[in-house]
Amino acid sequence: MTERPGPVARAAEKVFGGERSDVATRLDGLSEAVEAARDRLADDVLDPAAALAERASDRLRLSGEHTIVALAGATGSGKSSLFNCLTDLELAGVGVRRPTTSWALACSWGPDGAQELLEWMGIPARHQVSRMSMLDRSSADTKLDGLVLLDLPDHDSTEVSHHLEMDRLVQYADLLVWVLDPQKYADAAIHDRYIRPMAGYSDVTLVVLNQIDRIHYSDRERALGDVRAILEREGLPDVPVIGVSAHRGDGVDDLKRELARRIRAKASAKDRLAQDVAEAAQRVVATGGRADIPGLTDIDRQALDLALLDSVGAPQLVEAVEASTLRTARRHTGWPPLRWVGRLRKDPLRELGIDPTGSVASLTRAVRPSIGHVQRAQAESAVREIAEKAAVGLERPWRDAVRNASVRTGDDVVRELDDTIDRIDLGLSRTPVWWRLVDVLQWLAFAAFVAGVGWGAVELASRVAGWEVPEAPVVVGFSLPLLLLVGGLAVGVVLAVLARVTVRASARRRAQRAEAVLRRAVDEVAQEKVLAPLQAELDRYERYRSGIVRALG
Repeated sequence: MTERPGPVARAAEKVFGGERSDVATRLDGLSEAVEAARDRLADDVLDPAAALAERASDRLRLSGEHTIVALAGATGSGKSSLFNCLTDLELAGVGVRRPTTSWALACSWGPDGAQELLEWMGIPARHQVSRMSMLDRSSADTKLDGLVLLDLPDHDSTEVSHHLEMDRLVQYADLLVWVLDPQKYADAAIHDRYIRPMAGYSDVTLVVLNQIDRIHYSDRERALGDVRAILEREGLPDVPVIGVSAHRGDGVDDLKRELARRIRAKASAKDRLAQDVAEAAQRVVATGGRADIPGLTDIDRQALDLALLDSVGAPQLVEAVEASTLRTARRHTGWPPLRWVGRLRKDPLRELGIDPTGSVASLTRAVRPSIGHVQRAQAESAVREIAEKAAVGLERPWRDAVRNASVRTGDDVVRELDDTIDRIDLGLSRTPVWWRLVDVLQWLAFAAFVAGVGWGAVELASRVAGWEVPEAPVVVGFSLPLLLLVGGLAVGVVLAVLARVTVRASARRRAQRAEAVLRRAVDEVAQEKVLAPLQAELDRYERYRSGIVRALG
Protein backbone atom coordinates (compact mmCIF):
# COMPACT_ATOMS: atom_id res chain seq x y z
CA MET A 1 0.00 0.00 0.00
CA THR A 2 1.39 3.40 -0.94
CA GLU A 3 1.69 5.75 2.00
CA ARG A 4 -0.32 8.92 1.52
CA PRO A 5 1.38 12.12 2.66
CA GLY A 6 -0.18 13.89 5.60
CA PRO A 7 -0.91 17.63 5.80
CA VAL A 8 2.61 18.44 6.96
CA ALA A 9 4.15 16.45 4.12
CA ARG A 10 1.91 18.18 1.57
CA ALA A 11 3.00 21.55 2.92
CA ALA A 12 6.64 20.50 2.70
CA GLU A 13 6.22 19.28 -0.87
CA LYS A 14 5.03 22.74 -1.82
CA VAL A 15 7.82 24.51 0.06
CA PHE A 16 10.81 22.36 -0.81
CA GLY A 17 10.56 22.19 -4.57
CA GLY A 18 7.69 19.75 -4.90
CA GLU A 19 9.66 16.82 -3.48
CA ARG A 20 8.55 14.82 -0.50
CA SER A 21 11.13 15.62 2.19
CA ASP A 22 12.37 13.48 5.03
CA VAL A 23 11.47 16.14 7.59
CA ALA A 24 7.87 16.17 6.34
CA THR A 25 7.61 12.42 6.80
CA ARG A 26 9.05 12.75 10.29
CA LEU A 27 6.62 15.50 11.21
CA ASP A 28 3.66 13.48 10.02
CA GLY A 29 4.95 10.56 12.07
CA LEU A 30 5.31 12.70 15.20
CA SER A 31 1.81 14.12 14.79
CA GLU A 32 0.37 10.63 14.34
CA ALA A 33 2.22 9.35 17.40
CA VAL A 34 1.00 12.25 19.55
CA GLU A 35 -2.58 11.75 18.40
CA ALA A 36 -2.48 8.01 19.10
CA ALA A 37 -0.88 8.48 22.52
CA ARG A 38 -3.27 11.18 23.72
CA ASP A 39 -4.93 10.10 26.99
CA ARG A 40 -2.41 7.28 27.22
CA LEU A 41 0.74 9.31 27.90
CA ALA A 42 0.80 12.35 30.15
CA ASP A 43 -0.05 15.72 28.62
CA ASP A 44 3.24 17.22 29.82
CA VAL A 45 4.99 14.61 27.65
CA LEU A 46 2.83 15.06 24.56
CA ASP A 47 2.08 18.79 24.60
CA PRO A 48 5.67 19.92 23.79
CA ALA A 49 5.79 17.46 20.89
CA ALA A 50 2.39 18.61 19.64
CA ALA A 51 3.47 22.26 19.90
CA LEU A 52 6.64 21.47 17.96
CA ALA A 53 4.69 19.65 15.26
CA GLU A 54 2.38 22.63 14.88
CA ARG A 55 5.25 25.12 14.84
CA ALA A 56 7.24 23.06 12.35
CA SER A 57 4.21 22.65 10.13
CA ASP A 58 3.72 26.40 10.10
CA ARG A 59 7.41 26.88 9.29
CA LEU A 60 7.19 24.57 6.31
CA ARG A 61 4.00 26.20 5.13
CA LEU A 62 5.25 29.77 5.39
CA SER A 63 8.52 29.71 3.51
CA GLY A 64 11.22 27.45 2.19
CA GLU A 65 13.02 30.31 0.47
CA HIS A 66 14.31 31.88 3.66
CA THR A 67 16.86 30.68 6.18
CA ILE A 68 16.43 32.01 9.72
CA VAL A 69 19.82 32.68 11.31
CA ALA A 70 19.95 33.73 14.97
CA LEU A 71 22.93 35.51 16.52
CA ALA A 72 23.12 34.61 20.21
CA GLY A 73 25.69 35.56 22.78
CA ALA A 74 26.52 37.24 26.03
CA THR A 75 26.67 40.92 26.90
CA GLY A 76 29.83 42.44 25.46
CA SER A 77 30.44 39.66 22.92
CA GLY A 78 29.97 42.13 20.07
CA LYS A 79 26.91 40.31 18.80
CA SER A 80 25.04 43.49 17.87
CA SER A 81 28.15 44.91 16.18
CA LEU A 82 28.38 41.73 14.13
CA PHE A 83 24.70 42.08 13.25
CA ASN A 84 25.35 45.62 11.96
CA CYS A 85 28.42 44.45 10.09
CA LEU A 86 26.53 41.68 8.30
CA THR A 87 23.64 43.98 7.39
CA ASP A 88 25.92 46.90 6.45
CA LEU A 89 23.53 49.04 8.50
CA GLU A 90 23.52 50.64 11.92
CA LEU A 91 20.39 48.82 13.07
CA ALA A 92 21.38 47.52 16.49
CA GLY A 93 22.49 49.87 19.19
CA VAL A 94 25.91 48.99 20.59
CA GLY A 95 28.13 49.98 23.44
CA VAL A 96 26.84 52.62 25.82
CA ARG A 97 23.74 53.22 23.69
CA ARG A 98 22.55 49.66 24.22
CA PRO A 99 24.51 47.87 26.95
CA THR A 100 22.31 44.77 26.63
CA THR A 101 20.21 43.54 23.72
CA SER A 102 16.74 43.73 25.29
CA TRP A 103 14.70 42.89 22.22
CA ALA A 104 15.18 40.95 19.02
CA LEU A 105 15.96 42.75 15.77
CA ALA A 106 15.39 41.17 12.39
CA CYS A 107 16.76 41.92 8.96
CA SER A 108 15.69 40.01 5.85
CA TRP A 109 17.44 39.81 2.47
CA GLY A 110 15.72 39.32 -0.85
CA PRO A 111 13.06 40.91 -3.04
CA ASP A 112 10.16 39.12 -1.39
CA GLY A 113 10.98 39.97 2.19
CA ALA A 114 9.85 37.75 5.04
CA GLN A 115 7.14 39.76 6.73
CA GLU A 116 4.76 36.81 7.24
CA LEU A 117 7.58 34.67 8.62
CA LEU A 118 8.65 37.39 11.05
CA GLU A 119 5.09 37.98 12.20
CA TRP A 120 4.79 34.24 12.83
CA MET A 121 7.90 34.46 15.04
CA GLY A 122 6.35 37.35 16.94
CA ILE A 123 8.88 40.00 15.83
CA PRO A 124 7.13 43.41 16.00
CA ALA A 125 7.07 45.40 12.77
CA ARG A 126 9.15 48.18 14.35
CA HIS A 127 11.97 45.67 14.88
CA GLN A 128 11.98 44.47 11.26
CA VAL A 129 13.87 45.77 8.28
CA SER A 130 14.25 44.49 4.73
CA ARG A 131 17.25 45.04 2.47
CA MET A 132 15.33 44.36 -0.73
CA SER A 133 15.56 48.00 -1.90
CA MET A 134 19.18 48.56 -0.93
CA LEU A 135 22.26 48.20 -3.10
CA ASP A 136 24.33 45.17 -2.17
CA ARG A 137 27.98 45.28 -3.20
CA SER A 138 28.74 41.77 -1.94
CA SER A 139 30.47 39.30 -4.22
CA ALA A 140 28.50 36.35 -5.61
CA ASP A 141 29.76 33.94 -2.96
CA THR A 142 28.84 36.28 -0.08
CA LYS A 143 25.38 37.36 -1.23
CA LEU A 144 22.82 36.65 1.47
CA ASP A 145 19.57 36.67 -0.50
CA GLY A 146 17.04 34.59 1.43
CA LEU A 147 18.61 35.30 4.83
CA VAL A 148 16.52 36.33 7.83
CA LEU A 149 19.01 37.47 10.46
CA LEU A 150 17.97 37.80 14.10
CA ASP A 151 19.88 39.64 16.80
CA LEU A 152 18.67 37.90 19.95
CA PRO A 153 18.58 39.33 23.48
CA ASP A 154 21.70 38.71 25.55
CA HIS A 155 21.56 35.33 27.25
CA ASP A 156 23.20 36.67 30.44
CA SER A 157 20.84 39.61 30.91
CA THR A 158 19.52 40.10 34.43
CA GLU A 159 16.04 40.69 33.00
CA VAL A 160 13.92 37.51 33.06
CA SER A 161 11.96 38.73 30.04
CA HIS A 162 15.19 38.79 28.00
CA HIS A 163 15.89 35.13 28.88
CA LEU A 164 12.38 34.15 27.95
CA GLU A 165 12.55 35.99 24.64
CA MET A 166 15.85 34.37 23.72
CA ASP A 167 14.66 30.89 24.70
CA ARG A 168 11.52 31.42 22.63
CA LEU A 169 13.28 32.61 19.48
CA VAL A 170 16.03 29.98 19.60
CA GLN A 171 13.29 27.46 18.78
CA TYR A 172 12.55 29.20 15.47
CA ALA A 173 16.12 29.50 14.18
CA ASP A 174 17.18 27.32 11.27
CA LEU A 175 20.84 28.09 11.99
CA LEU A 176 22.25 29.10 15.38
CA VAL A 177 25.33 31.31 15.47
CA TRP A 178 26.85 31.49 18.95
CA VAL A 179 28.95 34.63 19.27
CA LEU A 180 31.77 34.35 21.82
CA ASP A 181 34.33 36.93 22.87
CA PRO A 182 38.04 36.28 23.63
CA GLN A 183 37.66 36.93 27.36
CA LYS A 184 34.62 34.73 27.98
CA TYR A 185 34.57 32.08 25.26
CA ALA A 186 34.71 29.35 27.92
CA ASP A 187 32.00 30.97 30.06
CA ALA A 188 29.92 28.18 31.64
CA ALA A 189 26.71 30.22 31.40
CA ILE A 190 26.35 29.90 27.64
CA HIS A 191 27.95 26.46 27.37
CA ASP A 192 25.97 24.78 30.16
CA ARG A 193 22.61 26.36 29.40
CA TYR A 194 22.62 26.41 25.61
CA ILE A 195 25.52 24.95 23.65
CA ARG A 196 26.00 21.63 25.48
CA PRO A 197 22.24 20.81 25.73
CA MET A 198 21.94 21.45 21.98
CA ALA A 199 24.81 19.16 21.00
CA GLY A 200 22.38 17.23 18.81
CA TYR A 201 21.98 20.34 16.66
CA SER A 202 25.61 20.48 15.55
CA ASP A 203 24.59 20.39 11.87
CA VAL A 204 22.78 23.71 12.27
CA THR A 205 25.26 25.39 14.60
CA LEU A 206 28.09 27.84 13.95
CA VAL A 207 30.43 29.36 16.52
CA VAL A 208 31.98 32.77 15.94
CA LEU A 209 34.90 33.98 18.03
CA ASN A 210 34.33 37.73 17.74
CA GLN A 211 36.70 40.60 18.54
CA ILE A 212 39.58 38.47 17.32
CA ASP A 213 41.47 41.69 16.64
CA ARG A 214 42.05 41.90 20.41
CA ILE A 215 44.13 38.73 20.19
CA HIS A 216 47.68 38.93 18.88
CA TYR A 217 47.91 37.49 15.40
CA SER A 218 50.26 34.70 16.51
CA ASP A 219 47.78 33.56 19.21
CA ARG A 220 44.60 33.52 17.14
CA GLU A 221 44.89 29.92 15.93
CA ARG A 222 45.54 28.75 19.49
CA ALA A 223 42.41 30.59 20.69
CA LEU A 224 40.33 29.11 17.90
CA GLY A 225 41.79 25.69 18.74
CA ASP A 226 40.78 26.13 22.38
CA VAL A 227 37.19 26.85 21.32
CA ARG A 228 37.16 23.77 19.07
CA ALA A 229 38.51 21.62 21.94
CA ILE A 230 35.77 22.87 24.27
CA LEU A 231 33.11 22.15 21.66
CA GLU A 232 34.52 18.67 21.06
CA ARG A 233 34.29 17.90 24.78
CA GLU A 234 30.69 19.09 24.69
CA GLY A 235 29.76 16.76 21.82
CA LEU A 236 30.03 19.24 18.92
CA PRO A 237 33.31 18.25 17.23
CA ASP A 238 32.26 19.17 13.69
CA VAL A 239 30.87 22.64 14.35
CA PRO A 240 32.71 25.28 12.30
CA VAL A 241 34.50 27.92 14.36
CA ILE A 242 35.15 31.21 12.56
CA GLY A 243 37.23 34.06 13.92
CA VAL A 244 35.91 37.54 13.04
CA SER A 245 36.29 41.14 14.00
CA ALA A 246 33.08 43.07 13.57
CA HIS A 247 35.05 46.24 14.32
CA ARG A 248 37.72 45.81 11.61
CA GLY A 249 35.93 43.35 9.31
CA ASP A 250 38.42 40.49 9.72
CA GLY A 251 36.82 37.14 8.86
CA VAL A 252 33.41 38.68 8.10
CA ASP A 253 33.57 37.55 4.47
CA ASP A 254 34.38 34.01 5.66
CA LEU A 255 31.27 34.12 7.83
CA LYS A 256 29.18 35.49 4.95
CA ARG A 257 30.44 32.74 2.64
CA GLU A 258 29.46 30.09 5.18
CA LEU A 259 26.02 31.67 5.61
CA ALA A 260 25.58 32.02 1.83
CA ARG A 261 26.50 28.36 1.36
CA ARG A 262 23.92 27.29 3.92
CA ILE A 263 21.27 29.53 2.35
CA ARG A 264 21.88 28.20 -1.16
CA ALA A 265 21.74 24.60 0.06
CA LYS A 266 18.37 25.32 1.71
CA ALA A 267 19.19 22.53 4.12
CA SER A 268 19.37 24.40 7.39
CA ALA A 269 15.62 24.71 7.88
CA LYS A 270 15.08 21.03 7.12
CA ASP A 271 18.04 19.93 9.24
CA ARG A 272 16.90 22.01 12.20
CA LEU A 273 13.32 20.78 11.95
CA ALA A 274 14.48 17.19 11.54
CA GLN A 275 16.59 17.44 14.67
CA ASP A 276 13.76 19.14 16.56
CA VAL A 277 11.43 16.31 15.61
CA ALA A 278 14.00 13.66 16.58
CA GLU A 279 14.58 15.33 19.97
CA ALA A 280 10.83 15.60 20.61
CA ALA A 281 10.30 11.99 19.58
CA GLN A 282 13.09 10.82 21.89
CA ARG A 283 11.46 12.61 24.83
CA VAL A 284 8.17 10.87 24.05
CA VAL A 285 9.93 7.51 23.64
CA ALA A 286 11.51 7.90 27.08
CA THR A 287 8.01 7.54 28.52
CA GLY A 288 6.06 5.61 25.90
CA GLY A 289 8.76 3.36 24.44
CA ARG A 290 8.95 2.09 20.88
CA ALA A 291 9.26 -1.71 21.24
CA ASP A 292 7.80 -3.99 18.59
CA ILE A 293 5.54 -6.14 20.76
CA PRO A 294 4.34 -9.72 19.99
CA GLY A 295 0.67 -8.91 20.67
CA LEU A 296 -1.96 -11.65 21.04
CA THR A 297 -1.45 -15.06 19.47
CA ASP A 298 -3.98 -17.73 18.48
CA ILE A 299 -2.81 -19.77 21.47
CA ASP A 300 -3.68 -16.87 23.79
CA ARG A 301 -7.15 -16.62 22.26
CA GLN A 302 -7.72 -20.36 22.55
CA ALA A 303 -6.65 -20.33 26.21
CA LEU A 304 -9.17 -17.56 26.90
CA ASP A 305 -11.96 -19.48 25.16
CA LEU A 306 -11.21 -22.61 27.17
CA ALA A 307 -11.25 -20.70 30.45
CA LEU A 308 -14.56 -19.04 29.59
CA LEU A 309 -16.04 -22.37 28.50
CA ASP A 310 -15.10 -23.76 31.91
CA SER A 311 -16.69 -20.76 33.61
CA VAL A 312 -20.10 -21.52 32.09
CA GLY A 313 -19.79 -25.24 32.79
CA ALA A 314 -19.55 -26.21 29.14
CA PRO A 315 -17.84 -29.58 29.79
CA GLN A 316 -20.57 -30.56 32.27
CA LEU A 317 -23.24 -29.33 29.89
CA VAL A 318 -21.85 -31.37 26.99
CA GLU A 319 -21.65 -34.49 29.14
CA ALA A 320 -25.21 -33.94 30.36
CA VAL A 321 -26.46 -33.46 26.80
CA GLU A 322 -24.84 -36.72 25.66
CA ALA A 323 -26.09 -38.69 28.65
CA SER A 324 -29.59 -37.27 28.36
CA THR A 325 -29.68 -37.96 24.62
CA LEU A 326 -28.71 -41.56 25.23
CA ARG A 327 -31.38 -41.88 27.89
CA THR A 328 -34.10 -40.28 25.77
CA ALA A 329 -33.14 -42.19 22.62
CA ARG A 330 -33.21 -45.52 24.41
CA ARG A 331 -36.70 -44.74 25.67
CA HIS A 332 -37.75 -44.35 22.04
CA THR A 333 -35.76 -47.13 20.42
CA GLY A 334 -35.20 -49.76 23.09
CA TRP A 335 -37.09 -53.04 23.58
CA PRO A 336 -40.23 -51.94 25.49
CA PRO A 337 -39.75 -54.25 28.49
CA LEU A 338 -36.19 -53.00 28.87
CA ARG A 339 -37.46 -49.42 28.69
CA TRP A 340 -39.60 -50.04 31.73
CA VAL A 341 -36.57 -51.35 33.59
CA GLY A 342 -34.52 -48.37 32.44
CA ARG A 343 -37.09 -45.98 33.86
CA LEU A 344 -36.00 -47.15 37.28
CA ARG A 345 -32.63 -45.45 36.68
CA LYS A 346 -32.54 -41.69 37.18
CA ASP A 347 -32.18 -39.35 34.20
CA PRO A 348 -28.86 -37.39 34.42
CA LEU A 349 -30.73 -34.20 33.64
CA ARG A 350 -33.60 -34.84 36.00
CA GLU A 351 -31.01 -35.47 38.70
CA LEU A 352 -30.05 -31.84 38.16
CA GLY A 353 -33.68 -30.80 38.32
CA ILE A 354 -33.83 -30.13 34.59
CA ASP A 355 -36.59 -30.88 32.16
CA PRO A 356 -34.88 -32.98 29.43
CA THR A 357 -37.16 -31.39 26.85
CA GLY A 358 -36.02 -27.89 27.77
CA SER A 359 -33.44 -25.60 26.16
CA VAL A 360 -29.81 -25.16 27.09
CA ALA A 361 -30.88 -22.26 29.28
CA SER A 362 -32.52 -24.72 31.67
CA LEU A 363 -29.40 -26.85 31.53
CA THR A 364 -27.06 -24.00 32.37
CA ARG A 365 -29.19 -22.61 35.16
CA ALA A 366 -29.01 -25.99 36.88
CA VAL A 367 -25.42 -26.87 36.05
CA ARG A 368 -23.86 -23.51 36.98
CA PRO A 369 -24.50 -23.78 40.72
CA SER A 370 -22.58 -27.04 40.70
CA ILE A 371 -19.66 -25.25 39.10
CA GLY A 372 -19.26 -22.84 41.98
CA HIS A 373 -17.54 -19.50 42.29
CA VAL A 374 -14.06 -20.88 41.66
CA GLN A 375 -14.61 -21.47 37.94
CA ARG A 376 -16.31 -18.11 37.53
CA ALA A 377 -13.37 -16.45 39.23
CA GLN A 378 -11.19 -18.31 36.73
CA ALA A 379 -12.97 -16.46 33.92
CA GLU A 380 -12.00 -13.12 35.39
CA SER A 381 -8.50 -14.44 35.99
CA ALA A 382 -8.30 -15.53 32.34
CA VAL A 383 -9.24 -12.01 31.21
CA ARG A 384 -6.51 -10.54 33.40
CA GLU A 385 -4.01 -13.12 32.15
CA ILE A 386 -4.61 -12.41 28.49
CA ALA A 387 -4.34 -8.68 29.24
CA GLU A 388 -0.94 -9.31 30.82
CA LYS A 389 0.15 -11.24 27.73
CA ALA A 390 -1.11 -8.45 25.48
CA ALA A 391 0.92 -5.93 27.50
CA VAL A 392 4.23 -7.80 27.25
CA GLY A 393 6.96 -5.43 26.06
CA LEU A 394 4.93 -2.26 26.61
CA GLU A 395 6.07 0.63 28.76
CA ARG A 396 4.05 1.33 31.88
CA PRO A 397 1.54 3.88 30.44
CA TRP A 398 0.57 1.50 27.66
CA ARG A 399 0.52 -1.49 30.02
CA ASP A 400 -1.85 0.43 32.28
CA ALA A 401 -4.10 1.24 29.31
CA VAL A 402 -4.30 -2.43 28.32
CA ARG A 403 -4.97 -3.51 31.89
CA ASN A 404 -7.66 -0.87 32.30
CA ALA A 405 -9.35 -2.19 29.17
CA SER A 406 -9.40 -5.68 30.70
CA VAL A 407 -10.74 -4.37 34.02
CA ARG A 408 -13.59 -2.65 32.21
CA THR A 409 -14.50 -5.90 30.45
CA GLY A 410 -13.83 -8.35 33.30
CA ASP A 411 -17.27 -8.03 34.91
CA ASP A 412 -19.15 -7.53 31.66
CA VAL A 413 -17.87 -10.75 30.11
CA VAL A 414 -19.35 -12.92 32.87
CA ARG A 415 -22.76 -11.27 32.63
CA GLU A 416 -22.68 -11.38 28.84
CA LEU A 417 -21.81 -15.07 28.88
CA ASP A 418 -24.74 -15.75 31.19
CA ASP A 419 -27.14 -13.89 28.92
CA THR A 420 -25.78 -15.44 25.75
CA ILE A 421 -25.86 -19.00 27.04
CA ASP A 422 -29.42 -18.50 28.31
CA ARG A 423 -30.56 -17.55 24.81
CA ILE A 424 -29.11 -20.65 23.15
CA ASP A 425 -31.53 -23.39 22.10
CA LEU A 426 -29.85 -26.71 21.33
CA GLY A 427 -33.09 -28.29 20.12
CA LEU A 428 -33.04 -30.97 22.82
CA SER A 429 -36.81 -31.25 22.69
CA ARG A 430 -36.80 -32.27 19.02
CA THR A 431 -37.17 -36.01 18.41
CA PRO A 432 -35.44 -37.37 15.27
CA VAL A 433 -37.75 -39.06 12.74
CA TRP A 434 -35.79 -42.29 12.83
CA TRP A 435 -36.37 -42.55 16.57
CA ARG A 436 -40.10 -42.40 15.93
CA LEU A 437 -39.84 -44.99 13.14
CA VAL A 438 -37.85 -47.38 15.33
CA ASP A 439 -40.29 -46.75 18.15
CA VAL A 440 -43.21 -47.84 15.91
CA LEU A 441 -41.32 -50.92 14.74
CA GLN A 442 -40.42 -51.84 18.29
CA TRP A 443 -44.01 -51.64 19.39
CA LEU A 444 -45.11 -53.72 16.39
CA ALA A 445 -42.44 -56.29 17.20
CA PHE A 446 -43.49 -56.28 20.83
CA ALA A 447 -47.13 -56.65 19.80
CA ALA A 448 -46.19 -59.68 17.67
CA PHE A 449 -44.25 -61.11 20.59
CA VAL A 450 -47.17 -60.56 22.98
CA ALA A 451 -49.60 -62.07 20.41
CA GLY A 452 -47.37 -65.09 19.98
CA VAL A 453 -47.02 -65.52 23.74
CA GLY A 454 -50.76 -65.11 24.28
CA TRP A 455 -51.73 -67.41 21.42
CA GLY A 456 -49.33 -70.07 22.62
CA ALA A 457 -50.54 -69.72 26.20
CA VAL A 458 -54.19 -70.18 25.12
CA GLU A 459 -53.30 -73.28 23.13
CA LEU A 460 -51.36 -74.71 26.06
CA ALA A 461 -54.16 -73.98 28.54
CA SER A 462 -56.77 -75.48 26.24
CA ARG A 463 -54.85 -78.66 25.89
CA VAL A 464 -54.38 -78.93 29.65
CA ALA A 465 -58.08 -78.36 30.16
CA GLY A 466 -58.95 -80.87 27.43
CA TRP A 467 -60.65 -78.32 25.23
CA GLU A 468 -60.80 -78.79 21.55
CA VAL A 469 -59.15 -75.91 19.73
CA PRO A 470 -58.32 -75.61 16.06
CA GLU A 471 -54.72 -76.15 15.07
CA ALA A 472 -52.67 -73.00 14.69
CA PRO A 473 -51.69 -72.15 11.14
CA VAL A 474 -48.27 -73.25 10.02
CA VAL A 475 -46.04 -70.81 8.14
CA VAL A 476 -42.85 -72.03 6.46
CA GLY A 477 -42.92 -75.04 8.66
CA PHE A 478 -43.41 -73.19 11.95
CA SER A 479 -46.49 -72.64 14.06
CA LEU A 480 -47.72 -69.11 13.66
CA PRO A 481 -47.85 -68.35 17.43
CA LEU A 482 -44.27 -69.59 17.78
CA LEU A 483 -43.24 -67.58 14.72
CA LEU A 484 -44.86 -64.46 16.16
CA LEU A 485 -43.19 -64.98 19.54
CA VAL A 486 -39.72 -65.71 18.22
CA GLY A 487 -39.91 -63.25 15.35
CA GLY A 488 -41.22 -60.41 17.52
CA LEU A 489 -38.54 -61.04 20.13
CA ALA A 490 -35.78 -61.36 17.55
CA VAL A 491 -36.80 -58.22 15.65
CA GLY A 492 -37.10 -56.24 18.89
CA VAL A 493 -33.72 -57.32 20.16
CA VAL A 494 -31.99 -56.76 16.82
CA LEU A 495 -33.61 -53.31 16.52
CA ALA A 496 -32.57 -52.49 20.08
CA VAL A 497 -28.95 -53.55 19.46
CA LEU A 498 -28.70 -51.67 16.17
CA ALA A 499 -30.44 -48.64 17.65
CA ARG A 500 -28.11 -48.66 20.66
CA VAL A 501 -25.05 -48.42 18.38
CA THR A 502 -26.68 -45.73 16.27
CA VAL A 503 -27.94 -43.85 19.31
CA ARG A 504 -24.42 -43.63 20.76
CA ALA A 505 -23.21 -42.00 17.57
CA SER A 506 -26.25 -39.73 17.53
CA ALA A 507 -25.68 -38.72 21.16
CA ARG A 508 -22.05 -37.94 20.43
CA ARG A 509 -23.04 -35.85 17.42
CA ARG A 510 -25.63 -33.96 19.46
CA ALA A 511 -23.06 -33.37 22.20
CA GLN A 512 -20.56 -32.18 19.60
CA ARG A 513 -23.13 -29.80 18.14
CA ALA A 514 -23.88 -28.53 21.61
CA GLU A 515 -20.17 -28.01 22.24
CA ALA A 516 -19.76 -26.23 18.89
CA VAL A 517 -22.68 -23.93 19.63
CA LEU A 518 -21.29 -23.16 23.08
CA ARG A 519 -17.82 -22.54 21.65
CA ARG A 520 -19.18 -20.15 19.02
CA ALA A 521 -21.21 -18.30 21.63
CA VAL A 522 -18.26 -18.03 24.02
CA ASP A 523 -15.92 -17.03 21.19
CA GLU A 524 -18.28 -14.25 20.11
CA VAL A 525 -18.50 -12.92 23.66
CA ALA A 526 -14.73 -13.20 24.11
CA GLN A 527 -14.15 -11.38 20.83
CA GLU A 528 -16.59 -8.57 21.56
CA LYS A 529 -16.00 -8.09 25.26
CA VAL A 530 -12.34 -8.99 25.73
CA LEU A 531 -10.29 -9.36 22.56
CA ALA A 532 -11.70 -6.38 20.66
CA PRO A 533 -10.98 -3.85 23.47
CA LEU A 534 -7.51 -5.29 24.01
CA GLN A 535 -6.77 -5.33 20.26
CA ALA A 536 -8.00 -1.75 19.99
CA GLU A 537 -5.37 -0.72 22.55
CA LEU A 538 -2.68 -2.71 20.74
CA ASP A 539 -3.68 -1.15 17.39
CA ARG A 540 -3.51 2.27 18.99
CA TYR A 541 -0.04 1.50 20.32
CA GLU A 542 1.01 0.29 16.87
CA ARG A 543 -0.13 3.59 15.33
CA TYR A 544 1.88 5.40 17.99
CA ARG A 545 4.94 3.19 17.46
CA SER A 546 4.77 3.50 13.68
CA GLY A 547 4.59 7.28 13.99
CA ILE A 548 7.49 7.40 16.45
CA VAL A 549 9.66 5.21 14.22
CA ARG A 550 9.03 7.55 11.30
CA ALA A 551 9.66 10.60 13.48
CA LEU A 552 13.02 9.21 14.57
CA GLY A 553 13.93 8.53 10.96
